[in-house]
Amino acid sequence: KAAKPKLRPVIEKPRRARPIRDLATLIMGIPGYDPHLQAGDCWFDPAAARKAIRFMETELSHVKGELARKPLLLARWQRAIVANLFGWKRPDGTRRYRDAFIFVPRKNGKTTLAAALLLYLLFEDGEPGAEIYGAASTFGQACYIFDPASGMVRQNTTLSERASIYRGAAKAIQLHDDFSTYRVLTSESASAHGGNTHAYAVDEVHALADGELIEVLETSTGARRQPLGVLISTSDFDREGSPCNALHDRACKIRDGIIDAPSFLPVIYEADKDDDWTDPKVWAKANPNLGVSVGLEHIQGKCEKAQDSPAFENTFKRLHLNIRTEQNVRWITMALWDEGAVPVDADALKEKPCYAGLDLASTRDTTAFVLLFPDDDGGYDVLPYYWIPRTNAVERNRRDRVDYLTWARQSCITLTNGDAIDYGVVRRDINALGDLYGIKEIAVDRLFQGEQMCQQLAEQDGFEVIAFGQGHLSMAAPTKAFERLLLERKLRHGGNPVLRWQASNVTVKLDEAGNMKPDKKRSTERIDGIVAAIMALGRAMLVTDTTSVYETSDLFVIE
Repeated sequence: KAAKPKLRPVIEKPRRARPIRDLATLIMGIPGYDPHLQAGDCWFDPAAARKAIRFMETELSHVKGELARKPLLLARWQRAIVANLFGWKRPDGTRRYRDAFIFVPRKNGKTTLAAALLLYLLFEDGEPGAEIYGAASTFGQACYIFDPASGMVRQNTTLSERASIYRGAAKAIQLHDDFSTYRVLTSESASAHGGNTHAYAVDEVHALADGELIEVLETSTGARRQPLGVLISTSDFDREGSPCNALHDRACKIRDGIIDAPSFLPVIYEADKDDDWTDPKVWAKANPNLGVSVGLEHIQGKCEKAQDSPAFENTFKRLHLNIRTEQNVRWITMALWDEGAVPVDADALKEKPCYAGLDLASTRDTTAFVLLFPDDDGGYDVLPYYWIPRTNAVERNRRDRVDYLTWARQSCITLTNGDAIDYGVVRRDINALGDLYGIKEIAVDRLFQGEQMCQQLAEQDGFEVIAFGQGHLSMAAPTKAFERLLLERKLRHGGNPVLRWQASNVTVKLDEAGNMKPDKKRSTERIDGIVAAIMALGRAMLVTDTTSVYETSDLFVIE
């Protein structure tokens, strides 16, 4: 059922158009790209370029934020894209460009621009029965284009009278006269797509697992006279099979004249890897809407956070400067770690409540058991304990120059006899620690090694053993809290050399939302002590005061 317009239209008569001057200079506004070099016998039609820009600026309005219900006045860089896409023609009068890659950092208004492009193609392109799609990896992401587009239509009397807006599961905008339609499409529904596509926009290409969605849309345009595909994204991680990275690499080669592709418009705003990412000039280079939709204070705040948080540095570079980064990020600097090397009085902590993390590695490598003692100021004291098979320690000490033997002599690590970890020794020592300290819980990897020993700790020794997941869902919050404790100098570890070495090895893995967790596969060496500490912190963070109010207060009387 078509949704009735609920917004009061804000455009009841044509607005006075802003002047569009010097189109010859405007179309040269794509960074590093000269559209004339590969133009061949294509030609530029100023009237067509002006028509597209004027439609967007006189018929469309912003939908959200401070600019809501105000005219959609394109920035110069956006005008350059629109002028190139719709102004350049082939000898037969059809559009020159059939594909565009718009590579711009977050919050630069690229989704709003995509909505405006699709509405122009729907209302003004003159393609009978046009099938137009706003696509993305998920339904929610695809709606990021549809929602402002439908709002723009509802705010315009003329446009809303020409079309019906359908919401719900099958979001669409359909014209009354020729039934041209703009629909939402996702990766999940792409396999069933058998359309005759006239135009499409794929938002946040970096979020696509593979190139199937793009391929489906590209191959469905064959019957159209002048199809157009607009691919929009911020930078992706450096990962195998990324369609975003493949598009970026191709677009750069087209921009630089290495590949001859006159029908592909490469729009790339990015900082170089060698640029000073703390320099505001570099921010402006990568963010064409800096000071407009991207606030200078916002970018400055993100940059300051990146300087304070090593893990956030790559996030800042990728999302706000469009620099392709490794998905896994080195985390802790030793200068920061060493600030927590204040002495920890183990005797003073006896019988105090604490939380433990147990990382049981393979039988030939280290096992870590870390105790975290919360204090009254929100900080923690850390006591780490390690075990490793003697044979493995000797081999690693000689081969890799890891100081296991020195650490054993310093009583920082326990060597168990043989070439496999002796879980009996580990269990014995944990029970001894349980006699000294008030261990509330022991968090262990949900897919832990040594399952029998953990059952013995729980069923025979009386410990509260809790399975702890290793994915972002379980690890993200305590990992972030662990970093915050380091930054606030509230994590006191006494300078334990084994834990310090493992802290230097840690690499974190970021998900799309910027959540992080330690990555054992990509870390340079063992990190089990840090993982155990984070699991212990995760349990400590869940503690709440369960004391009944009636135990500390007088009787309440309700009259």
